[in-house]
Amino acid sequence: MMLWLGCLLSVIGFAAGSVGHGYQVVSAEAFTNGLVVLLELKQKTSFNGPDAENLQVTVSYESSGRLHVHITTSNATSNARWEIPQSLIPRETPASHNNQAEQYNALSFQYTQDPFTFMVARSSTGEVLFDSSSSNLTFKDQYLEISTLLLESAALYGLGESTRPKGFRLRPGQSYTLWASDINASTVNVDLYGAHPFYMDVRDAGSSHGVLLLNSNGMDIAYTDNSLVYKVIGGVLDFYFFPGPEPLAVMRQYTELVGRPAPMPFWSFGFHQCRYGYKSVEDLEFVVSNYRAAGIPLEVMWNDIDYMDLYKDFTFDPINYPVDKMRKFVDDLHQHGQKYVLILDPGISTADNYSTFQHGMEKDIFIKHKGVPYLAQVWPGPVYFTDFLHPDIDSFWGAEIENFHALVPFDGLWIDMNEASNFCSGTLCKYPTNSTCKASLNQAYCCLICSDEEATIWDNPPYAINAGGIHRGLGMKTIATSAYHDKGYLSYDTHNLYGFSEAVATNRALKGITGKRPFILSRSTFPGTGAYAAHWTGDNSATWEDLRYSIAGILNSGLFGVPMVGADICGFLGDTTEELCARWIQLGAFYPFSRNHADIGSRRQELYLWDSVAHTARKALSLRYRLLPYLYTLMQEAHECGAPVARPLFFTFTEDRATLDVSSQFLLGRGVLVSPVLEAGAESVAAYFPKGTWYSLSDGGQEVVESQGSLVTLPSPLDTINVHVYEGTIIPMQEAAMTTGEVRQSPFTLLIAFKYIEEASSMEQEGQTAIGEIYIDEGEDMEMALKEGKSTRIKLVAELKMGQMKVASYVECAEYAFRQGFIIDKIVVLGLRAASQPLVRIDGAKSLPEVGIDRHVIALSRLNLPLASAFTLTLDLLPWQLA
Repeated sequence: MMLWLGCLLSVIGFAAGSVGHGYQVVSAEAFTNGLVVLLELKQKTSFNGPDAENLQVTVSYESSGRLHVHITTSNATSNARWEIPQSLIPRETPASHNNQAEQYNALSFQYTQDPFTFMVARSSTGEVLFDSSSSNLTFKDQYLEISTLLLESAALYGLGESTRPKGFRLRPGQSYTLWASDINASTVNVDLYGAHPFYMDVRDAGSSHGVLLLNSNGMDIAYTDNSLVYKVIGGVLDFYFFPGPEPLAVMRQYTELVGRPAPMPFWSFGFHQCRYGYKSVEDLEFVVSNYRAAGIPLEVMWNDIDYMDLYKDFTFDPINYPVDKMRKFVDDLHQHGQKYVLILDPGISTADNYSTFQHGMEKDIFIKHKGVPYLAQVWPGPVYFTDFLHPDIDSFWGAEIENFHALVPFDGLWIDMNEASNFCSGTLCKYPTNSTCKASLNQAYCCLICSDEEATIWDNPPYAINAGGIHRGLGMKTIATSAYHDKGYLSYDTHNLYGFSEAVATNRALKGITGKRPFILSRSTFPGTGAYAAHWTGDNSATWEDLRYSIAGILNSGLFGVPMVGADICGFLGDTTEELCARWIQLGAFYPFSRNHADIGSRRQELYLWDSVAHTARKALSLRYRLLPYLYTLMQEAHECGAPVARPLFFTFTEDRATLDVSSQFLLGRGVLVSPVLEAGAESVAAYFPKGTWYSLSDGGQEVVESQGSLVTLPSPLDTINVHVYEGTIIPMQEAAMTTGEVRQSPFTLLIAFKYIEEASSMEQEGQTAIGEIYIDEGEDMEMALKEGKSTRIKLVAELKMGQMKVASYVECAEYAFRQGFIIDKIVVLGLRAASQPLVRIDGAKSLPEVGIDRHVIALSRLNLPLASAFTLTLDLLPWQLA
């Protein structure tokens, strides 16, 4: 099919209050996969700075049907503007585009000549997805503005990171600021740690598309009743449009551009324990031993900055965390199948006798201001910030991590304070002359002498974004934005990339050191971070409100391509309560990343400290560990296709408009629904169930919810969270254990859910199908892909047909599973009922497994089916009666 690039000559009116007068088309030239349009300014303005007089619009059709619209100054009239380095996010150029028309004709581009505006529409239906005609295009050196009209019924998601008390869905009347900031996550409606200029628009009948403005500069995005208005303080307008039309297709297309989610080690899906304030290695040993004694699974023990010598990276406190004791502690963890993760911050202490500082100075590796390293302050006192975009970063950062790992063989790294966070504010800071300025336990205040006397337009641009909830200069408690990297990149342009660039360098280092799949947890994120690191939602508080906020936070992270995500269980800041902690571990047991973490000033909140919390933790984590093969398979799907592990309900139930506003529940994969209690004192929960049959996983499928698409009140006593599986789903499970390594050695169970029909004949369920999948590998291999001898994938299909239920497995790359000796011991079928002993055949031969029949649950045990071998198991439904 030929490309269709329309040109509409009509003049369109503009919204009042536009900053500029817009541009007009002076020429347009088509090339193989797109179009180049040259624009000329219509009339000069001075508000927010002078206008660029000539612009170039490059429209190109790229892989997976995405459309790329790139607007920048004409090369003939100005120097190249800041764009995100290809080294961080590799992108196609017009010359490299695929020439197969069928790959890029999903969307069409249309434009008006005078003034220039453009629309992006679906080629098949003409449905408009983006329409910039609501205001004039404005393009100045430090201020860019463009808008798009929205449907009244638009359901938008994304644009973050921020804590949203009204839930996951974006709401008109809000402005979303993208400026990575160290602000407590309990602070609502302000910019937090990550900057993601991406949104998904879900329309009637579930048709979805995505829009990314690939720009790392600070920006405000105002959501009015009928438009989104982008106000950006630099760079270019670099739009990518993803046609979907299903939400999962949007995620596949989006992550193809920014990077597929990194594979996570199998062990990272276990339960993690951390606290800022563990005083010594003996404190860590005490916590680990208490988890063992309480019978609560503990996979990973963490250290915050307490382990450091005066809070300096790559050091151990010689008194409280001596290296010999730490090696012994980590060795003991490893002998018990457990892991150890510790924290690193990007600020390097300027202490003269500190080897890491000396190495950094030798390599000239620090961000500079006016020719010298930029002086700031974090936990160790005065620091210089590492330049993660420096060409020699690997020989510095990688070497420091390697030497550190040689001291104590940690299993993963936690990179924090990387927005970057600075205790001081100012374009120029100096050491105090009459007082000391050094590391101190609670020194979260500035002891340097700082000022803005030398502030530039890069520190105080003409337009002040709403950073931190106030329109102000950009240098508040971060690196001065007039500071610069080795390559001359201004922090003004790279600020939102800082944590991302650290994740890239850290990922590369761990791969080279361990030869294993890295585990990295990063606070600050940007599009593409998910290809290198996991994320947690930051410094929340021990409140019921923060418990509720956490669901929208993990859904947003998945939408941004970072599926391994969780919130601090039981709350980070403030004192938790027994009830809150019990309810939070119930929910947190089903975060993709499950970690309890608390602040040094809060009460201890390890799960064994209350009997009721310990009881509910054992119960909830038991179900999580049984679901590990399901969760791990979802991780492989995320790595291969970009699909989130934790998903909003509309990802599966695309045509159910009621799911668009659900922010108190989420799905794991396509068919496991988590419905937590989120209010103090509640012993029931009103949960929304899309149409169909749902079975409780908490009681083995005995409880049935048959819904037409409605709220259902579920009993939820203090020790219970409601987790349900949807009809048509096959869930692979294993046995619960204290570590993921023990789980891996246990036999598999297949849970098969069919639609529940009370007192129906077998013919009324004819044609039903349930599907599932298992992916298995070593759990730490660098790759997470199907490869003979390294991994195995089993696709599962169960059907009700011709008076029989048939379960078939289809095995790809069987060698790995065969070598490991994995077996399927049990198959549980939900939705069927037997009046007598059923006839079971495996590959056509009669079989005599142990059979359990309880109402609508049929359990076949002691099957001993090799996972590596394809099989067909049939159940003769006569004289059965369907449930």
